[in-house]
Amino acid sequence: MSRRCMVTGKMQMSGNNVSHAQNKTRRKFNPSVNDQGIYSEVLGKTVRLRVGPNGLRTIEHKGGLDVWLTSTAKTKLPVELQKVKAQIEKKLESQGKAAPKKPMAAKKPTQKKPNVSARLAKKKAAKTAAK
Repeated sequence: MSRRCMVTGKMQMSGNNVSHAQNKTRRKFNPSVNDQGIYSEVLGKTVRLRVGPNGLRTIEHKGGLDVWLTSTAKTKLPVELQKVKAQIEKKLESQGKAAPKKPMAAKKPTQKKPNVSARLAKKKAAKTAAK
């Protein structure tokens, strides 16, 4: 079983332990990867994934497993998740629904600042009018 996150692709890294005397010994840095069951609303069951904390946060940020899988390119997914993605798309197609999308938060209107040169021109005009 590989120590690799199925979502982010994070995997084992190598480096050195460095002592106070600067002695270097090789070591491995293992990612915090665990088997997690994540619920798929479209399939109606849990899907087992090997993910780390950042992978879980990514899935939650995108709006759930179904939204994340349908919005991610097939080439970026491991073989196991490509099969799950195909099942989700097939189920959505049979139901006649489009791919689920993340609910968008309402954007606040942003007020643009006027151009710097336009502000300076206004200041100069105000000074000349005051004289």
